[in-house]
Amino acid sequence: MNGEDKILNRINSDCERAVRGILDEAEQKCSVINSQAEIQAKKAENEVFEKAKAREKQINNASKSRCELEIRNTILRKRRSEIDKTFDELQSYLVNLFDDEYFGFMYKLAETLDVESGTVLLNQKDLNRLPGDFTEKFQNVGISVTVSDSPVEIIGGFILKNGNVEENMAIDAVIMSKRDALEDIISRELFK
Repeated sequence: MNGEDKILNRINSDCERAVRGILDEAEQKCSVINSQAEIQAKKAENEVFEKAKAREKQINNASKSRCELEIRNTILRKRRSEIDKTFDELQSYLVNLFDDEYFGFMYKLAETLDVESGTVLLNQKDLNRLPGDFTEKFQNVGISVTVSDSPVEIIGGFILKNGNVEENMAIDAVIMSKRDALEDIISRELFK
């Protein structure tokens, strides 16, 4: 080999070594970049996974809360329905008592009043079945009354009118005035 060939071989060899060095350095840099990319990708994957897990938990909790609320509301609606039904039955029971018991109930209502006299207003059904000693029974509880011939629109019970003052002792009004206390009793009995 002549001198030129030696120089060319050496240049060629130096070039190959330089290219190999550049390639090795590039591979190392690529390896580092790939490693960093994998770490970042794994980190991003974990973040997305944790966010998805947290969102899933949030959705499950919200669903559970909505279900519990719906169950509570359904139970409350059913209780309310049962209580309303009980009040309707109580009202129906009182209105449909036999005459002696029914008017006995009215006299008991009259005992709760703090008046001395007035006009008793009744519905047409009660006017038709009014006992002969009605005013005497009111007198026995300390109230002097007259009975109006004009019927009023109530389902049962009576209204006692004294001048501008009216005592509403209609059965539905009496039940309504005692509703809160009665609801507690009914709830305890029905929903032990």
